[in-house]
Amino acid sequence: MTPPATRPTVLSGLIEPLGDDGRLSAIAKRPALPPWRIGALGLAGDAQADTNHHGGPEKALHQYAFEHYADWADEIGDNPLLRTPGAFGENLSTTEWTETNVCVGDVVRFGRALLQVSQGRQPCWKLNRRFAQPDMALRVQSSRRSGWYYRVLEAGMAEPGDFLRVVDRPRPEWSIERLYLLLYCDTHDRNGLASMAAIPELAQNWRELARQRVHSGKIEDWTRRLSGTEFSG
Repeated sequence: MTPPATRPTVLSGLIEPLGDDGRLSAIAKRPALPPWRIGALGLAGDAQADTNHHGGPEKALHQYAFEHYADWADEIGDNPLLRTPGAFGENLSTTEWTETNVCVGDVVRFGRALLQVSQGRQPCWKLNRRFAQPDMALRVQSSRRSGWYYRVLEAGMAEPGDFLRVVDRPRPEWSIERLYLLLYCDTHDRNGLASMAAIPELAQNWRELARQRVHSGKIEDWTRRLSGTEFSG
């Protein structure tokens, strides 16, 4: 089922120290002042500390379902971060849009900007520090409540009152949840991975990830990405 048109909360972040050792991040997102200018690399005024692994054309904007916050509160307790959007580094916070009803390749209009769902999010160690939970990134990965990214097909402005609206759905069989199931649960489903690798709308790095698994029969090591020694996702 296609998610309904919705008005998102729009958020951006600045590069700041994360934790006590001076490592930097822009994962803390706060409401962004309108109007919102959306370009090829995302929201004007939003920053990424590690541009090797965050941001870029295929990860220009991150969207996350606000209804997941209640699930997280049930799991980890009433963390103050869970009281307002922005805890997971998202640029767009919505309700009624989740990994189960959003598909890779979905084309989404937001004001004058035209977006396309490019891939899901591979959570990294910064969530551990953000929430002061040593296994938070693993929890997010295991839950499949990770959100998804957009590429920008047409740059443009958006204003308060503008809706996010799905205007085209070329891959209705490929929900974000299905991708996560292949990556993290049905990890040896070679037929599924081969089909995933052939999705033209899927970001090239995820297509290559699926292709490598099909060819090697091996699952990549997630430890560094999830623990903080290195981010490789």
